[in-house]
Amino acid sequence: MAIQLSEISTRAPKDMDKEATKVKTASLIEQLDELQNLLYASAKYAVLVIIQGMDASGKDGAIKHVFGPLNPLGVSAKAFKAPTEEELSYDFLWRIHKYVPAKGMMQIFNRSQYEDVLVTRVHHWINNATAHRRMKEINHFESLLQESGSTIIVKFYLHISKKEQAERFEERLTDSRKHWKFNSNDAKEAELWDEYRKAYEDCFARCDNPPWIIVPADQNWYKEYVIASTMVEILSKLNLQYPALKEE
Repeated sequence: MAIQLSEISTRAPKDMDKEATKVKTASLIEQLDELQNLLYASAKYAVLVIIQGMDASGKDGAIKHVFGPLNPLGVSAKAFKAPTEEELSYDFLWRIHKYVPAKGMMQIFNRSQYEDVLVTRVHHWINNATAHRRMKEINHFESLLQESGSTIIVKFYLHISKKEQAERFEERLTDSRKHWKFNSNDAKEAELWDEYRKAYEDCFARCDNPPWIIVPADQNWYKEYVIASTMVEILSKLNLQYPALKEE
């Protein structure tokens, strides 16, 4: 079934209690910490977490608050910004492949290979045929990781409203702690909201193994709860065990 973002709420269900949910999230992060330790110790699987979303959707905050408390020996984060001149001289997946996780490691991508079928497409730097060909290559790439490298891939889309995005842009102008996040280009990109939505929905339809998890992200407390609960559920299913002592 095709994902239509306009039909999905950007907010928590009305019956969700904020304070109770924050308590649950704290407990989930403790569980995730133990699961990540098991992942690191057993070294049987790698975990790649992809976080995508519109500008100001809360990608940095999700990484800081959900994954930040985990053991940094086994967790790494990489933000993919505009490609460098060197990166552009290779195929579009070259810069991505360098950062895929080894067994035992958890790697978080803040933006990812999908930028090369989103930004490039919305700005007409590539045509639809090229975008669709790249999506097939992304599917092959993700299949390679999952089938050959025992990599668990989790893809989150942080779903915010246009109104919430505008309010967060305003905060970047008025809150001195967030001035560093301000980018004069954000307003121009926001004008392409509908085009980005369409490009994302095409990604959801064509690159769905594993499927995307749509995270209502207008409220940070709920966004963090959804991500933490999803990660705990996925890692718990691996039935990881600490390695036993070896007989000498």
